[in-house]
Amino acid sequence: MHPESRIPLTLLGGFLGSGKTTWLRHQLHAGEMAQSLVIVNEAADVPVDDMLLSRSSEIRLLAGGCACCNGKDRLIALLREVCDERVDESFTGAQHTHLVLETSGLADPGPIVDAIRTDAVLMHHILVREIVVVVDALHGIAYLKSEPLGRSQVETADQLIITKADAVDDAALRQLSATLNVINPGAKLSATVMGSEVTLPEAGDADAVQLPAFNSSGSGANPVISTSIRLAGGTDWTAFGLWLSALLHARGDDVVRVKGVIRTPSGRLLLQSVRKIVQSPEILPDSVTARKDENCIVFIGKGFKRRDLQMSLKRFAGLHCEGADVQDQREAT
Repeated sequence: MHPESRIPLTLLGGFLGSGKTTWLRHQLHAGEMAQSLVIVNEAADVPVDDMLLSRSSEIRLLAGGCACCNGKDRLIALLREVCDERVDESFTGAQHTHLVLETSGLADPGPIVDAIRTDAVLMHHILVREIVVVVDALHGIAYLKSEPLGRSQVETADQLIITKADAVDDAALRQLSATLNVINPGAKLSATVMGSEVTLPEAGDADAVQLPAFNSSGSGANPVISTSIRLAGGTDWTAFGLWLSALLHARGDDVVRVKGVIRTPSGRLLLQSVRKIVQSPEILPDSVTARKDENCIVFIGKGFKRRDLQMSLKRFAGLHCEGADVQDQREAT
């Protein structure tokens, strides 16, 4: 196959809660990626983000493991299936002109790109056009200081997008910009709010943050894990909300990400948090298909286990829950 006939792929990365899905939703809704086949990779077995991209032309889900490590073989198999469809004259499905791979927040883009570019089949059908990495304006510096993976993601990027730019002042944006330019001076840098591009203030003489050196063992004794709990029917949502607020207040630096879809008297509610900040709840429209894994809440972070969450919820709020049938996913470093 001639190189120009290969289908371009954009790899979208970024640390937990950095705003990947929000940015991608805007690109899909604005029509810039309307003909894209979107592959959503989630480390947990209980996916959420794919439901938020329902307006794309097609979505395929890769859950239960990061595409850079224990989900890599399934990613390669899925991409080969897409390539087979492109050359199969009897295939009657949509013919896409672009692929987008939204990676898990725990994924390192480097090994994924290497796997695609060295696969005997994919190298002839897929062109990795760009690695886009989003960085949360509010928590980006903290991630870069504490997480080797977050820094590795930034280092691999062709384009860096600072999300939630309205959450901090210009001085903080200048400092983050200067820091990102030190880590990856060759990447294109921009800023967005809810997926829409905004003007990024000139870095000027802003100083980059001095980042610690990481050893080869990565983040040490407390790797990032993903686990989940299933809430029992008839849950008291007021009590659950108070418990979650208390948990994030006390352990917000350890519980990096919480997400799930829960059934409430007001409708199906999308629940999301990033560290200590709970995002405004979103009632999902009827057009978003219901799934059997709703009422299952995913927790991503370090220094805790599923049983810790279950016992805390029971003691604090008197609520009962079950452990979902998932395996903790170790951080990919």
